[in-house]
Amino acid sequence: MIDLEMIGRRAKTAARALAKLSTEQKNAALHAIADGLLAQQAEILDANAADVADAEKAGTPPAIIDRMLLNPSRLAAVANDCRNVAALPDPVGEIFDQRELPSGLRIYKRRVPIGVIGAIYEARPNVTIDIASLCLKAGNAVILRGGSDIARSVAVTTKVVASALEQAGLPPFAVQSITDPDRELVKQLLRLDRYVDMIIPRGGASLHRFCVEHATVPVIVGGMGVSHIYVEPSADFARSVPVIVNAKVQRPGACNALDTLLVHREAASVFLPMVAAALAQHGVEMRCDLEALAILSDAPGHESWNIKPASPTDFGCEFLALIVAIKIVSSIDEALDHIALYGGHSEAILTGDPVSARRFTHEVDATAVFVNASTRFNDGGQFGLGAEVAISTNRLHARGPMGLRELTTYTWIGEGDYLVRA
Repeated sequence: MIDLEMIGRRAKTAARALAKLSTEQKNAALHAIADGLLAQQAEILDANAADVADAEKAGTPPAIIDRMLLNPSRLAAVANDCRNVAALPDPVGEIFDQRELPSGLRIYKRRVPIGVIGAIYEARPNVTIDIASLCLKAGNAVILRGGSDIARSVAVTTKVVASALEQAGLPPFAVQSITDPDRELVKQLLRLDRYVDMIIPRGGASLHRFCVEHATVPVIVGGMGVSHIYVEPSADFARSVPVIVNAKVQRPGACNALDTLLVHREAASVFLPMVAAALAQHGVEMRCDLEALAILSDAPGHESWNIKPASPTDFGCEFLALIVAIKIVSSIDEALDHIALYGGHSEAILTGDPVSARRFTHEVDATAVFVNASTRFNDGGQFGLGAEVAISTNRLHARGPMGLRELTTYTWIGEGDYLVRA
């Protein structure tokens, strides 16, 4: 029987020790973890293969299988991300907002760890290392609860982390995993506010709702939402097509993959057949509004394209698959209204008009907004943060990719010369 109280106490104790470590000590631990992942590659990949095999037998969708899958190149990338985190500047101890008050009090903020992070995630074994490495560098202890679908992968990976921590002289309980699949343990973790300072869920909408509904610990909501690209008549059509293909096809199961393509009416007759032909080469299903469907149904080569009428729900759907909704709009105002109704995750405009680009970046409310770039760039590694623990859609504390800085808070420090308040 797993004792969550004991796990929480151990994490809290480890967090106090981590907060005092030097940057060099934390970096040594991260390099030890990266080395351990590569040294234990065979064991990790065998465990992952067993998880994937069970998921395939259960009929898990291909996009989710892709999220679960580890292979030598992906594991090497995870290890490299861990080293990249070690190379990042350590935010802990940073002094900022310094000033001297009329009273003579010298006041400033010092960046400090949050404390203990609880991470609950599904179908992403790489998250084990992403979250552990960032939490350790930011001086936080972490309690991990991976989904039952990746239980073997998480167990083996956590064992590698524990060995690396011991090797580097860090607290042995700085990274702990809950391996029991009992969902009741998740509820207990969500209410472990005596020890846990923040919960980060990584998974679908149902997991996020479950966490928000049951938690007494603050929850970071994110990692889901509908992403759009809006194409204007002034865009370079030939260069726009690869951007859209990248946004939809590179990792269709990712949260920043394109869901809805909005095309200005003046661009539609020329641009839509171009992009449809390119998407069709990758097996993308295109769910079109009636105007877009009429244009594509008359285009040369449409017989080999997977085009069909869109339903009303398609324009608010995060597909996580090789499916895209296509809608024609009459103006940037209509595009902005549509995104305001359905979007908020990763939004992009393809345009040659700097006025439109400025309006789009100023008026779209999202975690990240792009001009003439793929939505797939909304990622901690791509933003230079190293790995990320989540892409937060919260407005409080952190928004967008959460890297090291977003895993810290601050303490006010006041220094005086035996001052008393008047």
